This record gives sequence, structure tokens and C-alpha cells, in this order.
Amino acid sequence: MSRTIAVLTGGSTPERDVALAGAAQVVAALRDRGYTVRTVDTAYGELSSEREAQLLHPDVKREPPGAAALEDLAELEQAIDLVTLDALTNTDVTFLVLHGAQVEGGALQERLDAARITYTGSDPAGSRLAMDKDAAKRRLEDAGIPTPAWALWPADDEAVRSFGFPLIVKPSKAGSSVGLSLVETVNDLPAAIRVAQTVDDEVLIEVYLPGRELTIGILDGRALTVGEIIPQHEIFDYECKYTPGLTEEVFPADIDTALAKDIQYLGETAHRALGLRDFSRVDFRLDTGGRPHCIEANTLPGMTATSLLPQSAAASGLSFGDLCARLVELALRRAGHGNKVPR
Repeated sequence: MSRTIAVLTGGSTPERDVALAGAAQVVAALRDRGYTVRTVDTAYGELSSEREAQLLHPDVKREPPGAAALEDLAELEQAIDLVTLDALTNTDVTFLVLHGAQVEGGALQERLDAARITYTGSDPAGSRLAMDKDAAKRRLEDAGIPTPAWALWPADDEAVRSFGFPLIVKPSKAGSSVGLSLVETVNDLPAAIRVAQTVDDEVLIEVYLPGRELTIGILDGRALTVGEIIPQHEIFDYECKYTPGLTEEVFPADIDTALAKDIQYLGETAHRALGLRDFSRVDFRLDTGGRPHCIEANTLPGMTATSLLPQSAAASGLSFGDLCARLVELALRRAGHGNKVPR
């Protein structure tokens, strides 16, 4: 029996283009696997084939959408009650390809749960915790997982100065490195805070670790292959993430076996500590001594074929199509529609 999947995408966050790019490839992969797929945009509802072709494109612009465009989209979203759309209620699984606090922070998941709609990814509690970087870092510390020292703005000047420089300044609830800055001196701090505040009213100030950046995909609670992120900029910012040629992503990472196993263990532990389910991507940086520190966990990581989670899966022998189908089957299993999950 063919399953019907609704791919829910778009959003009115700065990461809208990222979501649409991922949806373009997820839709194609699921259709190739024989699923019947409907595409639903949070702002425009179910898309016709013509509208789908216009909106879904595999490329991400170098800059996120502007504030005016996002405000217009948010107004459209308010006019649509997503949980009553036939495209969601009359399907087997809603596949979430969305990014940003408004859609990753648990509120959308609560609405889907209330409507008894089966969806991919973490539940409201796990989504909310992972999106709040301050709360998530406190949970990681409680679980014994190293994470860079941090403070929420407005922070005590003495506490910030004790961190030293450089520092990372970023919105507490955002993704795709939107609003993130590397601050070299105290004089540069106010401007970086203002940039972060354009995305979220809570700003995280974090110690910058100068070592290598590593990432691990988690699927059904188990770690995939460790990868390394090597951006041309000093940090893995929005431009490096979505401009071809600005970042080298190496899977598997060229690291020793002991460190790889350590990252896999810490990634699985972080996934459990934050109460996540189905899948996530957990990011780390190494300190000057080569010890890994967890930066954050992503509950709805990028889903283009060249995004980090799919690359981690591919290095573990799971193609992009296999990964998409696996996420659908995990959701179906949770909903009681079968126990077989392809491996």
C-alpha cells in the first residue's frame, strides 16, 4: 500500500530558503521511493504542481530573506490553520522540513499532536529544549557533556570579561548560524549583540573554542559517522553554510578512532539528555587540548542531499533516499502503523 506524505516546509523565519531547498530534495526522494507526496507551505497552504515548481529550488541564497518579506509571510501564516488542512489530516505522515524558533521550538509540534497528526522528528518538549540554547547547555552540563562556557545577555560585564576574547555572540533560539558573530574585542561586542537581537530577544555569549569543528548525525538513537567542517571563514557562518565552495565538509573526519568514538558517545548522550527522538545532528568544537565540547543539537537539521546529516548518513552507508524513507518509517512505527524500519 502506497503511503501519502505531506512535506511541510517554508516558514517565515530567516531560514525559509534553507527549508525550501531541503524540501525540494526530500519531495523528489520520497516520490522516487514510491510515496504519494503533497507539498504544503506554511504561508501558502498546499501547493499546486506549478506553484511547487516555482517555490522549491535546491539552491540557497547567500543572504537570508529580509524582515519585510518575512513579515508578509507571517501574516499569510496567521490566515491558515495548518492542522485543519486536508494535506496534513488526510496523510500518513507529515514530514517536517522547517527551520527556526517559530517551527522548531515545539509550538508547531504541539498543534500537530493536538490534531493527532503523525510527524517526523522530536516531540514538543525535546524541540523546545534543544532550540533554547541556554536551557539546552544547562541540560548538557547536567548530563556530564562538556560545552563552552556561556552567559545570557544582558550579562555581568565582569563575567564576560572573564571569558576573554574572542567570543561567539548568537541568538539563543535560532539556527543556520543566522545572527551569529565572532567578536574579537570588547569594542565589537555591542554591534554583535544588536545583530543577534534582530533574530531573538535573548542573546547568548559563548567562549570561542579555536579547535576543529566536528559534527555527528544521530538516527533512531544511534550515532552515524563523524564529519569535520572546514569553513574558509573563521566560523561556520550562514554564508559559508550555503555558498558553494566556501566550506569543505569531510566525511568521515580525519581523526583518530578514540576521538571518533568519543564524539559518537557524546552525540548519543546529548540526543538522549535533551529528550530527542528519530534523528538529530549534534555539533562539537575541540578546545586547545583536543577535547570535544558540544555546541548544540539540531532537531530539524538541513535536509538537502549535501547537508551535514545526510552526509553523515551516506558515510554510514545510507543514501539520501534511504534516510528520507527511514524517517517516514520511524514516524509510522511510532504511530502504530508497522514495526518494520529499513536499515
